This record gives sequence, structure tokens and C-alpha cells, in this order.
Amino acid sequence: MDIIRNDDGTLVVPIAPERHHDAETEGGTDAPVADAADGGETEPATRVLHPGEGGYDEALTAWDLQQNPDRQPAVSTATGRQQAMAVVHAVATSEDHDVAGAVDELDDAEASGEALRHVLVGGVHSVEDFAAEVASTEGDEPLPAHEATKIIGEVLAELDA
Repeated sequence: MDIIRNDDGTLVVPIAPERHHDAETEGGTDAPVADAADGGETEPATRVLHPGEGGYDEALTAWDLQQNPDRQPAVSTATGRQQAMAVVHAVATSEDHDVAGAVDELDDAEASGEALRHVLVGGVHSVEDFAAEVASTEGDEPLPAHEATKIIGEVLAELDA
């Protein structure tokens, strides 16, 4: 099952079925518990993750990779990072949260996307550092990490559209 990104930034992620150890079998087995009413098959369970929740950054990174599984590892360049900071700031301060308009203003959308992917791969501390760097560059207060992560996801979704 794929990760689904909703318009509000939440992610619907699959949860692995619970595994139980069967002590009666020689050596035991770890097998998913099956629902007998469904003939032994169970629907994969899901969970909705909101920006800022534990595991959200990792799930967003996995969702982004799922969009283009053949993509090479993200590499951030200085100009890509500068543009990434500018686009995140533009969306964060936009009265109407105009992601498409901010993305249209990018000189090198690919480099900006790579820089944002690079931030996500670094996890929560990387996002916090990025938000602080954006604030320092733009002269504003840092965005909370969950807001920065949500904006990064929106920008990446727009770039992939």
C-alpha cells in the first residue's frame, strides 16, 4: 500500500500487521495475525500522520521517494538551498498560502526541490535548522518544524504536479 498525501498535509501511512510469536511450533514463527472471518486475509491497517507528529518527516520522505522511485539521492546546491529558503518563506508569509505562485517564481525549480528533499532526508533536526536558517536570512521568527515540513511537502507536491 502506498502512502497518501492529503491536501491538508496529512499523510495516510500503512501500518505493518501485528506479529505474534507461535511458541507451540518448533522454533516458533513470526506471522501476521489473520482475520478468520475474511478467510485469513486482512486489510492493511493505516494511520493518519499530521505535520509535527513522530514519524511524519520520515513518512513524507518516503512519500516523496514513492512519487519517483528512480530518483537519485537528493543533492543540495548553494543556489538550490537559497531558492528553497525563499520559496518556503514566500509560502509561509503569503496571505493566501499561494504555493503555486511561489513555485512559479523559482529560477531553478529542480535545484530547489533537491534542496528541500535533502532537508527532509536529514529528519526533524535538519528541518529545524533549515527553518532557523530561513528565519535568519529573511529576518523573521523561525517556523515551527511541523509548519516548515508541511510547507516543504506542499512545495514538493507542486513541483511534482
